[in-house]
Amino acid sequence: MTPGPVPVPGPDLATVPIPVVSDATAVIELTGVERTFDSEPPVHALRGVNLTVRRGEHLSIVGPSGSGKSTLLNTLGLLDRPTSGTYRLDGVETTGLGDLERTALRGSRIGFVFQSFHLLPYRTVDENVMLAEAYRRPRPGLGRGTRLARAREALDRVGLGHRSGFRPDRLSGGERQRVAIARALISDPALLLCDEPTGNLDSENTLSVLELFDDLCAQGMTLVLITHDETVSRRAGQRVRITDGRLTQEPE
Repeated sequence: MTPGPVPVPGPDLATVPIPVVSDATAVIELTGVERTFDSEPPVHALRGVNLTVRRGEHLSIVGPSGSGKSTLLNTLGLLDRPTSGTYRLDGVETTGLGDLERTALRGSRIGFVFQSFHLLPYRTVDENVMLAEAYRRPRPGLGRGTRLARAREALDRVGLGHRSGFRPDRLSGGERQRVAIARALISDPALLLCDEPTGNLDSENTLSVLELFDDLCAQGMTLVLITHDETVSRRAGQRVRITDGRLTQEPE
């Protein structure tokens, strides 16, 4: 992970000027990314953001409300376009893609995990995980039986194979978040993008989910976690802080 040089005042923010270098192992490469919203005066939500996250890295982005976290999340998730700068996702330059191309790339390369689990209460955990395939381009030979097998493999991967067939209301909060993570993993994404994934969990379930993230990174998954929780952010191997739309590297 390589944030670019940005001077930010304040004694507790470390600025480490590290140049952004194109890397064949990079899953995320942001170069000079700006996002300005038209208003009076204009809102500069992202300012000169440089960021490289390589395969298998676990990065946390921490910052208070209004710092630009949501704008950065939307940019990384191909839900918003930068005003200027470039964004390469898993080797694909995204800034020139059309909407359909961006949607297809997002569906195939990014898994999302949110604070709210977004599980359908009247569906089993298997069916909830399978729903992720509904948003992808149909693939030959991927019938219901194949999708169900893939869903159960994803549940096994997050340690919930024994909950196959259960409905979400019979699961703990931590287990429901694991189902949501399994749903994100079923498409074999290059990037797992997590927005406050432990925000609705108690300390025990938070630890359980963070241990799962450690395991996934050890298996080669690239994980970016956006949070305001300093304890959660310190679990990551690399940390950056966003303040007024600028990234600075946090001291280890």
